[in-house]
Amino acid sequence: MKHRKLSHIRVITLGYLIMIVIGTALLMLPAATRDGSSAGPVTALFTATSASCVTGLVLKDTATYWSLFGQLVIIALIQTGGLGFMTIAIFFFRLISKKASLRERAVMAESINTTQMGDFSRLVKKIITGTLIFEGSGGVLLSLHFIRQPGIGFFKGVYYGFFHSISAFCNAGFDLMGGSGEYSSFTSLYDNVFVNTVLMFLIVIGGIGFLVWDDITTCRFKFSKFSLHTKMVLSVTAALIFGGALLLYIFEHNNLGSNMSTGEEITAAFFGSVTARTAGFNTVDTAALNPASKLLTIILMFIGGSSGSTAGGVKTTTIAVIIVFLLAGISGRDNIHLFKRRIKEDALRKSVIIISINMLLALIGALVICASQGITVTDAMFETVSAISTVGMTTGITRDLNLLSRMVIIFLMYCGRVGSISFAVALFERRKPPVSYPEEAVTVG
Repeated sequence: MKHRKLSHIRVITLGYLIMIVIGTALLMLPAATRDGSSAGPVTALFTATSASCVTGLVLKDTATYWSLFGQLVIIALIQTGGLGFMTIAIFFFRLISKKASLRERAVMAESINTTQMGDFSRLVKKIITGTLIFEGSGGVLLSLHFIRQPGIGFFKGVYYGFFHSISAFCNAGFDLMGGSGEYSSFTSLYDNVFVNTVLMFLIVIGGIGFLVWDDITTCRFKFSKFSLHTKMVLSVTAALIFGGALLLYIFEHNNLGSNMSTGEEITAAFFGSVTARTAGFNTVDTAALNPASKLLTIILMFIGGSSGSTAGGVKTTTIAVIIVFLLAGISGRDNIHLFKRRIKEDALRKSVIIISINMLLALIGALVICASQGITVTDAMFETVSAISTVGMTTGITRDLNLLSRMVIIFLMYCGRVGSISFAVALFERRKPPVSYPEEAVTVG
């Protein structure tokens, strides 16, 4: 029988699976925990999946449960998962002066959601350089804050600064703030504008995507020269950040914001809007949000970041295509266009599939969790959307999940990072049928 190579999509799905298995094995070592006892297989698998898929949902507090070795394993998984293992692989090929093959470049293109097969060495160099600059700058700035905190000191402060910089840039949501209370995230710093601003900047930069970076630097920040993809990403991202912040400010003004100053309310609203789009940190008690804020957060989590980025979700461009299509339908136009460019029908088809699969997976996951544990629909949907969108925010139920529910969340996190459509294709990939069947009208609506 003729040997068949794995498809590009299957290479990606298998690559992340191997990374998770390696991470699980390392986190099960006694050296990975503070008390020297081996973490259970489920805890290790859950944590390795969450880190590799840059999600941030945890069963154990990162700062108080995992040792320095365990934390280094987690941050290594975050960095690899955030950039994509193919990006890092091609970077090392470049270091040893080995030119990436056409197949390797094709897998790289698939992993960052682009159809361009141009000079990947240049793009990879720009991705790695940009990552080092942003994470390095963020690490230095955050270190300036942590070094000055009582009981931390210089070396620990630098470690804290760079750990959180990498976690924020990769939209991972893992933190070391457990010293001020387990699972507290950045709630103790809700009023620190400096830390909030640095974290938000890193989250947004990581979430707009590598292709957008390339376009912005190539066009020298001239909006009119940007590609349609970049224009859509920047426009939708700005609308979601400011629109989400405004709504959160209104919804929480008489709730969590009642004990805050106006400046603190605005800061918390913007941070809540930014972090909900797959970062996973929180500066307020997520469980205490009112129902409207929780629903808004679920919507923002579901949308997520942009294609070819460290973020998850169905992506900003996907939502933009659907909105433009709906507006075109309402106005009676046949073609869908934006910024004086017509959008291909294939983009619409893919957008519908992505949204449908993600929504279906989140709903089925929530149904299983509700049925097996009796958790409220709101909390279950919050958890499953957070998992499939690789966000990491939670209302606090993660640690109370039973084995079945934990496996559901692990599966959703994996699908969310690999891409739900890619995962489905990898499982059921078949050759196209040799015949084309006749059409027949179906009544819908």
